[in-house]
Amino acid sequence: MMGKRPMSLLSAIAAAALLISGCGGSATRDDAAQAGSAVDGFPVTLSNCGVKTTYQRPPQRAVSLNQHATEVMLALGLEKSMVGTAYLDDRILPEYQDAYDGIKVIAKEYPSFETLLAAEPDFAYGGFASTFDEKEGRSRDALSKAGINSYLNIEECPSGPVTMDSMDREIRNVAKIFGVPERADKELKKLHATLDTVESKLAGVTPVKLFVYDSGDKTAFTAGGAGIGNEMIKHAGAVNLFADVDKAFGDVSFEQVAERAPEVIVIYDYGDQSVEDKKKFLLSNPALKDVPAIRNKRFAVLPLSSTVLGVRVPAAVESLARQIHPDRFK
Repeated sequence: MMGKRPMSLLSAIAAAALLISGCGGSATRDDAAQAGSAVDGFPVTLSNCGVKTTYQRPPQRAVSLNQHATEVMLALGLEKSMVGTAYLDDRILPEYQDAYDGIKVIAKEYPSFETLLAAEPDFAYGGFASTFDEKEGRSRDALSKAGINSYLNIEECPSGPVTMDSMDREIRNVAKIFGVPERADKELKKLHATLDTVESKLAGVTPVKLFVYDSGDKTAFTAGGAGIGNEMIKHAGAVNLFADVDKAFGDVSFEQVAERAPEVIVIYDYGDQSVEDKKKFLLSNPALKDVPAIRNKRFAVLPLSSTVLGVRVPAAVESLARQIHPDRFK
């Protein structure tokens, strides 16, 4: 993280942002309307994770924070409306690399509030709740007071099961904010074509019993039933053995894993611990020695960046299906 600038400068930046925004606040960005230059299809009002925002025009200086937020924006062709991005977990998808290279990376991980303000954004799109961490000064309320609208990926505030409909809604919401709904239609047509192909390949398949290993040595951090990961597992022809964990992710004991006897273990790949190290740990764990997936050394791998709500989901479903049902993809 960048060091703190003198408080007087931070205050000056925030004051300037407030002057630019007129009244500040998420629902009062009406400079375009006041200038008599109303934009077709606007104003747009959206309720998102408890925050109601009215957009008088599409954001023009957007910042994306977290990989899946960045890639949703790039999939919608919004790079010309972006002034910054931050926090990749993985390499950017090749099809978006050129567009991504033209956007300033304002921080390797999360930017400080002052760094975010220095980019002079009018919109911040976060992938995880931690994006808008109140303790770090980046709360949505603080951003609003600085004249910056915000949006949080809806997987972070589900009102029910997170499904492929949630993926559609996420992409459509962002397209709506930027006034490009037709781009969402085009992108979703492509994404659902991949899902439809997988579904046809897996017709009549017997689902395999599957356990997700994200991390952990004393307990196992795994995918529960309240995130898109659970939905991906179903679409890939498997059953998530910990779908009864009422969270997107949760800790379970290795004894519980052994009792449920997974036939396949999916390893989420990210961070400093390699896939091979995770495999070695699981294969040497005495609690798991009688688990079918361990006895048969039956593993699959997905990058963590593919297991959160965004445009990577359908390709990840296909990848997982190919790994656990290879005979259906010959």
